[in-house]
Amino acid sequence: MLFQPLINPSIQLANRAVMAPMTRSRADDANTPNALMAEYYGQRATAGLIITEGTSPSPNGLGYARIPGLFNDAQVRGWKTVTEAVHAKGGKIFVQLMHTGRVAHVANLPAGAQVVGPTSTACPGEMYTDSQGMQPHSIPRAMTAPDIADAVQEFARSAQLAIKAGFDGVELHAANGYLIEQFLNANVNQRTGAYGGSIKCRNRFALEVARATAAAIGAHRVGIRLSPYGALNGTGAFPDIEAQYLALTQELSQLGLLYIHLLDHSAMGAPPVPADLKSRLRAAFQGLFILAGGFDRSGAESALKTGQADLIAFARPFLANPDLVERMRAEAELNAIDMATFYTPGSKGYTDYPTLAQRSAVPA
Repeated sequence: MLFQPLINPSIQLANRAVMAPMTRSRADDANTPNALMAEYYGQRATAGLIITEGTSPSPNGLGYARIPGLFNDAQVRGWKTVTEAVHAKGGKIFVQLMHTGRVAHVANLPAGAQVVGPTSTACPGEMYTDSQGMQPHSIPRAMTAPDIADAVQEFARSAQLAIKAGFDGVELHAANGYLIEQFLNANVNQRTGAYGGSIKCRNRFALEVARATAAAIGAHRVGIRLSPYGALNGTGAFPDIEAQYLALTQELSQLGLLYIHLLDHSAMGAPPVPADLKSRLRAAFQGLFILAGGFDRSGAESALKTGQADLIAFARPFLANPDLVERMRAEAELNAIDMATFYTPGSKGYTDYPTLAQRSAVPA
């Protein structure tokens, strides 16, 4: 089933393999996509669906060095070169909207931007800055009600710009400990009042963002990524986590979103998302269901055949194998991954991974 097309009233895909979002830190100093990024995504256009790296809808969300944004005209123009490269090869591409929130350092932000989050508690650990090397995460400013309203509108406005840039849709990043999950996760969100202290209130920001984005571009163009039981950036499990995510999923389904993209971090050492919870989330959501987390071809085929998902997302295999779909179809060997170049500038470890055709063309 992995290589069969997906025909849906809202989207038609050539196969069921999704290129998962992966931060690569190749945008220019103004957080603008460039020709190198267009080449990278164009190389991988045989994926059924590409979901881009996390892309900030706001200057405040540019917490990492050299990640792209999507909130001004220059960024729209830059992203348009990317979508054109993918569409020219028959691919489909969604942009992942990722506001880093408290997972940030001020040295990575543009002038006038601020580190913000649900509370003023800093994210544990350190992050890289181009100007100062490794630094502890900056202390965020706790968002006020007007700040929250502004952030909601930033997501909606960025989604409109995404359509202008030629994207087929957007994915809201509500996983991995970034801003939306900072509100969802009870270990991070210690607020009381409208946006914290209960399942309903912790879910409120995510639902407001989803609702505003769907209103801006149509729910059929909006997906969302979730990672219950993830442990990145100070998150982790908490009491009532399953009840909260079931309630969230039911409301997202009522909004008519295109898909839920469920990430299981157990392949990277986090607790697994229980199989029963995956099944209940799948049953609670009426749209498409994407599973991600350590899949190979065999695991993907099994999950699709047993109805656990409609699509399967692959991350690092797509990073090192621009022709991953062809390689899996042929059961060919995969390129080795160069972890040292995950986030470094330039083409090395980015656009220079060979395809099967290129490897076979090299004289013995």
